Amino acid sequence: MNEGTPTNTTELFRGRGWVLLLRGLTAVAFGLIAFFWPQVTLTRLVMLFGIYALAHGVLTIAAAIGSRGQPGCVLLGMEGTIGLLAGILTLRSSSPTPMAFVFLVWLWALATGVLRIGEAIRLRKEISGDLWLGLSGVVTVFLGLMLFSQMIIGGVVGLAILIAVFAVIWGVLEILLGWEMRAVRHPRPIRGH
Repeated sequence: MNEGTPTNTTELFRGRGWVLLLRGLTAVAFGLIAFFWPQVTLTRLVMLFGIYALAHGVLTIAAAIGSRGQPGCVLLGMEGTIGLLAGILTLRSSSPTPMAFVFLVWLWALATGVLRIGEAIRLRKEISGDLWLGLSGVVTVFLGLMLFSQMIIGGVVGLAILIAVFAVIWGVLEILLGWEMRAVRHPRPIRGH
């Protein structure tokens, strides 16, 4: 394949770097707020996660709509829909219980992580930044697995720290991916062409 000719898949990422950067910054902000908020309560943690998931879902759906018709936009749309639903369900819960909240975050983490790993595997030869995309999927699945131990151990502070650490790591990976995708927007021409 000619490196100077963008494929249909790279067209999916063209102009999407800003969305990834925004999602990464949102995740880092969420993680830092959750980590440094003293005496976090379950209600506050649920509210923070709901706002984060909603923002993540809206930004991802916007990117999918902007890329409609391109290969991979369906996976992107599915990831955005999962985030949007998780945000709505979380924010609509009037009296959250720790188990229900952990279960919802667990479902969101596993579904999002698997979709991201699948997207990274599918695009590994066509985009730069597939490493960051795959790692963010692995980190998200790992969060889902860690939530099982949190269900047993319990404790809102421990849950907040776990989710905060995840959000910061995931946000940094998303920022790195967004930075890589900015290069896709302006591909370098091949010498001699």
